[in-house]
Amino acid sequence: MIDGVELRIIGHARTPWRRREDAPHQPSAAADAEAAIEVEPPWRDALADLGSFTRIWVLSLFHRSHGFATRVRPPRGGPRRGVFATRAPNRPSQIGLSCVELVGVDVEAGLVRVRGLDLLDGTPVLDLKPYLPVVDAHPDAGHGWLEPWIERGIEPRLRKPTRPMRD
Repeated sequence: MIDGVELRIIGHARTPWRRREDAPHQPSAAADAEAAIEVEPPWRDALADLGSFTRIWVLSLFHRSHGFATRVRPPRGGPRRGVFATRAPNRPSQIGLSCVELVGVDVEAGLVRVRGLDLLDGTPVLDLKPYLPVVDAHPDAGHGWLEPWIERGIEPRLRKPTRPMRD
């Protein structure tokens, strides 16, 4: 049994979105939107070699989500679904996962530039990991309860950025 879990915030997301209603619901909804992850000084050396990848996983903390329900209503409607069968931000452990395109890494400045980050500005980042197509891609995976929606051509609710990223 684990008595406690220690998480370290390694940095923060810098994105155009300040309000939840403005943020895209998935990285693909912000595929062209550039963003950055500012990595704190103690963790900058860990960025070495990250720039050799084209995509990375960003693990984050949904710091503005409070509470959760075991069943939630998906954005497109329909019956309530188990929260573990959705990507809802209100979860028992408020951990987010985004797969983004890596644009560049400045180790000295602690700056990781990406495209497709679907996080609110200031979201704490817990970890970065390389996306490896040989182990991360599963093209035969199904879409679960979303299959009938996708077959009818109904896509998840997507939003484009409305404001440019601040410097």
